Amino acid sequence: MFSNEKQLRVSFQRIFWGLSLVVFCLLWVPPVRQFFFANLGRWLYILLFASFTSALLTPVVRLLAHRTGIVDRPGGRKIHARPTALLGGVAVILSFIGALLANMILDARTVALLAGGVVMAVVGLLDDARNVPARYKLIIQVAVVLFLIHSGIILDLFPIHTTWGYLLNAALTILWIVGLTNAMNFIDGMDGLATGLAAVISLFMGIVAFQTAQPFMGWIAIAMLGSCLGFLPYNFRWNTPASIFLGDAGSTFIGFVLSALAIKAAWADNNPIVSFATPILIFWVLIFDMTYITLERTITGKVKSFREWIDYVGTDHLHHRLLGIFGDRKKVVLFILFLSATLGISAVTLRGATTRDGILTVVQALLITLIVSILEYSGRNSTK
Repeated sequence: MFSNEKQLRVSFQRIFWGLSLVVFCLLWVPPVRQFFFANLGRWLYILLFASFTSALLTPVVRLLAHRTGIVDRPGGRKIHARPTALLGGVAVILSFIGALLANMILDARTVALLAGGVVMAVVGLLDDARNVPARYKLIIQVAVVLFLIHSGIILDLFPIHTTWGYLLNAALTILWIVGLTNAMNFIDGMDGLATGLAAVISLFMGIVAFQTAQPFMGWIAIAMLGSCLGFLPYNFRWNTPASIFLGDAGSTFIGFVLSALAIKAAWADNNPIVSFATPILIFWVLIFDMTYITLERTITGKVKSFREWIDYVGTDHLHHRLLGIFGDRKKVVLFILFLSATLGISAVTLRGATTRDGILTVVQALLITLIVSILEYSGRNSTK
């Protein structure tokens, strides 16, 4: 029985890979490309190109990871039972960049964003292979964000033409990008969680981009969505464990690109509440997880300094606590993805909303957070 299920799974993977190869080749044919652009939309072409490229590359990098020994071995706080390939992020990164290059979706700021993302990925890859100390990674992350700021990707919450305004905007930009980059890395603790969450975030960023007539932002978000969707069948399988992980290279690249893209975008024309609330709602799960663990670790005395905080490794993240409640990893992943989608829908409904509606939507998100916090607290004893 087990042998038949394994053979069926292998056959399905081969069929899926073969289909990906066929579609990938078709998408390079000029008449097919022109048909999509003229009749179906560039966004669909980008979505399919990124998805099937990622699906095509993932088995290749999985084999490469096992050949080179870049695998995540079980033990300690890790919940997987066998060595698992760590180069999944490479497939996502290559398919994402390939989709943008194939469609010539590049400007100076996008090139800067991609360059910064590649640096983040290289550091993550080194961490996957040799374990880079957390403080060194943090220094590099801050340096990359400073490069982005120099390239013009910076928040504009305060008057940009004043010294104090520029410095405050720069500080918040660093906090936003570095915080969310690491939050995406931290939440990558269960099969399909980080990849699925990135797909949900990308989807709603793409929707808002088209709502606000920002096609370039939408195309970039859709490229990330497609890259994650193509990788997901290998990373989130219902009856069997993941055959490959994103690794630090993938999770930090995704977190960096999405958080920087949020700053690069314009979220509203003349409504500061909508402009502020929309990205907060879309990234709410990551923001909540990072904020929660920071406060909890500080209040309980688990960390007493900033250095202890960046070096601390624990099982107190959102997915760990919910596992104590649900007792099933797949349920935890689906719960978090649906939670993120719920808040993403709230962000979409902010288009054209009044200031009062925007405030009420944020209050609603806070109440949802309170509900989840109660669930998390109930799972405290299960994660100690």
